[in-house]
Amino acid sequence: MLRLVRWLFLGALCWLAFTEPACTATVLGAVVLAAGAVACCVMARGGINEPPSCARDYLPAIAFGVGAVVALAVAPAACTAAIPDAANKYRRDLVRIAQFELGLDAPIATLAGQIHQESRWNEKARSPVGAQGLTQFMPATADWMVRLRRDLAGADPFNPIWAMRAMLAYDAWHLKRIQARGPCDQWAMALAAYNGGLGWLQKDIRLASAKGADPLAWFDSVERHNSGRSTANFKENRHYSRTILLKWEPLYEREGWGTGVCT
Repeated sequence: MLRLVRWLFLGALCWLAFTEPACTATVLGAVVLAAGAVACCVMARGGINEPPSCARDYLPAIAFGVGAVVALAVAPAACTAAIPDAANKYRRDLVRIAQFELGLDAPIATLAGQIHQESRWNEKARSPVGAQGLTQFMPATADWMVRLRRDLAGADPFNPIWAMRAMLAYDAWHLKRIQARGPCDQWAMALAAYNGGLGWLQKDIRLASAKGADPLAWFDSVERHNSGRSTANFKENRHYSRTILLKWEPLYEREGWGTGVCT
């Protein structure tokens, strides 16, 4: 039985190693499995009363676990998430729409990061609360966009072109109503408004100002203030802007998608 358990553990380690060799989940999974193998060895022998044999039996698992820890420490960049293949399908359309809405210097990497965060470029995506399509518009917001912009008539969040046009129009609408220290802070606020509503953002800005924080700075200033949302909604909203600007935007910049607003 012990031999069978050993090979099951080693088989799992090999599967992890060859499917996602540098991913954080793989590394941590390898460490856990290696520890489990050692624990199984100890329990089967009633204690570490034969350490040489125990070490010999599980040396591959232990070695992989140690190597995984080293990999996690020295090569975190290897665990960076990849751009979905579907993104390339819509890349040209995004550039065209973005430059029409925001000008030739539109921050394509930022916008690509926003779509990445919204749906991972899945045009058929549906959220548990009812958001739809590539840019995750709620039906009511999609209908409102049609009233805001006649050229968006025929609201269809599942149509990728309509979805990207609506996202850019909504972003531009927010940007016109937000003052900030610079483009990075302005976009962080606009993204927070896209995710949680402009009204909540304005309340947070007023609260930040009342408490002596800089109302024109998002990071470590306005973002720290919650004017009444639930803890879960507040955390999700702050995570949204930070993830797009500090994780996905740099990823798309490195892959040659153009510039972003914060990097």
